[in-house]
Amino acid sequence: MKKRAELYRMVMPEHLCPFGSKSKYLLNKAGYTVEDNWLTSREETEKFKQKSNVDSTPQIWIGQQHIGGYDELRQHLGKGSAKGSPYRPVLAVFVAAFLLASALALVTYGTLFTPWLIQGFLAITMFLLAMLKLQDVESFSNMFLGYDLLARRWVPYAYLYPYGEALVGLLMVAGVLAWLSGPLALMLGGGGAVSVFYAVYIQKRELTCACVGGNSKVPLGAVSLTENLVMFCMGGWMLLKFFQ
Repeated sequence: MKKRAELYRMVMPEHLCPFGSKSKYLLNKAGYTVEDNWLTSREETEKFKQKSNVDSTPQIWIGQQHIGGYDELRQHLGKGSAKGSPYRPVLAVFVAAFLLASALALVTYGTLFTPWLIQGFLAITMFLLAMLKLQDVESFSNMFLGYDLLARRWVPYAYLYPYGEALVGLLMVAGVLAWLSGPLALMLGGGGAVSVFYAVYIQKRELTCACVGGNSKVPLGAVSLTENLVMFCMGGWMLLKFFQ
């Protein structure tokens, strides 16, 4: 006998609940025959929530057991939380940067075994992180001002930071104007590293890092400190190459 599940979800001409569609997909994939109940108006949805004593839709029942919403269904089916790791955006940037740097190394040098690969990977990483910040500079600056020491002394620095980071990344990818990218990276990376270390390890504050933008959920800590130290070291490396 096939397993049966009951699903209540919003399906309206102006709105199709994405979590309802995902819930139905997961139930079907898990082998359930789904009784798919559509809530086709806001009034019908509110009546359902009051009658079932729930705060949101979709809602799922398996047999007589009330599972809950989409996230609870995922956990019931052993899929884990839909929210995922807060570090996933950072990991996605690193992987994308490495793949892009590898492609550029192959096109330019015909091999992955070139010192430029490391430089290109780190530079592209900086550029991509800056791009994420530049999507909403206002939100980034709000979060950044929560811990950066330079921004607290001079507020415009919080707005200029992502532009400076993007410029550093672009110049380092091209390998030009090291006299500019080097000192700029030293300032951005050094100031950031000191700020993160002071906030996390001296003040013991639990904050969110603005490294992937103002809507980030990445905890401020070792990852943020490492990112800034790498930028600082890259600045030193570019200056060293410039004076050789």
